[in-house]
Amino acid sequence: MQRLYDFLRRHPTGVDGFWAVVLFGITAAAGTAGQDRGGTDSAALLVPVALLLCLVIALRRIMPEKMLVLAAALGVAQLVLNVGVTAADFALLVIVYTVAATGARWASRLALVMALSAATLAQVRWPHEHASVPGQFAVIVFQTVPFALAWVLGDSIRTRRAYFAQLEERNARLEKEREAQAKVAVAAERARIARELHDVVAHNVSVMVVQADGAAYVLDAAPDQAKKALETISSTGRQALAEMRRLLGVLRTGEHQEVGEYVPQPDVEQIEDLVQQCRGSGLPVDFKIEGTPRPLPSGVELTAYRIVQEALTNTRKHGGPNAGASVRLVYFDDGLGLLVEDDGKGAPHELYEEGGADGQGHGLIGMRERVGMVGGTLDAGPRPGGGFRISVLLPLKPAH
Repeated sequence: MQRLYDFLRRHPTGVDGFWAVVLFGITAAAGTAGQDRGGTDSAALLVPVALLLCLVIALRRIMPEKMLVLAAALGVAQLVLNVGVTAADFALLVIVYTVAATGARWASRLALVMALSAATLAQVRWPHEHASVPGQFAVIVFQTVPFALAWVLGDSIRTRRAYFAQLEERNARLEKEREAQAKVAVAAERARIARELHDVVAHNVSVMVVQADGAAYVLDAAPDQAKKALETISSTGRQALAEMRRLLGVLRTGEHQEVGEYVPQPDVEQIEDLVQQCRGSGLPVDFKIEGTPRPLPSGVELTAYRIVQEALTNTRKHGGPNAGASVRLVYFDDGLGLLVEDDGKGAPHELYEEGGADGQGHGLIGMRERVGMVGGTLDAGPRPGGGFRISVLLPLKPAH
């Protein structure tokens, strides 16, 4: 049945042609039986008029306005030539509905005039001989109602289609606006990350300069201290180069770094201070560290801090009054794992996508950008049973 239904939907003109043939067959089988209200001298015109009325049904979807004009002309011809009402006149009812639903506005108004006047004209042309005046009026009303209902139904369908078309257009426009906003958010977050990485690199270079000056100062007097300073310069330089590679990969357009003192960015050790701040603001947070803590690249530490900051801020904003959170830091041999969960009532996923931790970020969009910059992976979504979970894996070696 579904295949048959799909076939009929794909071939609407064929369906209309089939019903046109059926209607013509019914009219032909009835013969001149319907001519009791018309003249016997016009019986010869019954077949061509019926054939043209059936053509109206067959072509109503292809050219509704032209078929309406043809139907109106045939109706006038029936009145003038005294061709009585037949089964083929059902085409007038069908074309009124079709034009009201899909035709031009002028055609719809013409169809309404036809719908309201057809029964009256037919009753005047072929009155019932034995009916009283109230009876004649009742017949007119009875025959006008189907035509009026057909027009009303067609016009309602037109209005509904127009309404759904507006909804689809609006949804398409909102989707485009959302994509544009997401692109702007990504660009803004990349610019912010670039500034932070810029500060990290600048701080590392400052450390290298200080260590080099110290090594030069104690080179003759304390060779061991100079050696340690040179080792620090070497490790710091490698780290600065790694951060510089990430910095060069970040899009910075139309952004100028403000002149000021370069300071170190937050690191993993400051996550505990961040947790204490959240506890002080009324959010219970369970904080645990698994594995052996060790120094990490500055970009990884900064990313980890920002992820935890963003996640806990989202919990405070969307979790509800009784929400609690947990933060897990797991040191692996080749990476750092983060797991931030809350048991709050949560919020729609779109809010986490759009809401930034400090009014400058953009929720999960910013998280994904940060994690992607260090070659990590992020998995975020609602928890079974309520709440939200953010799981991050940050590699210790940047992906190339």
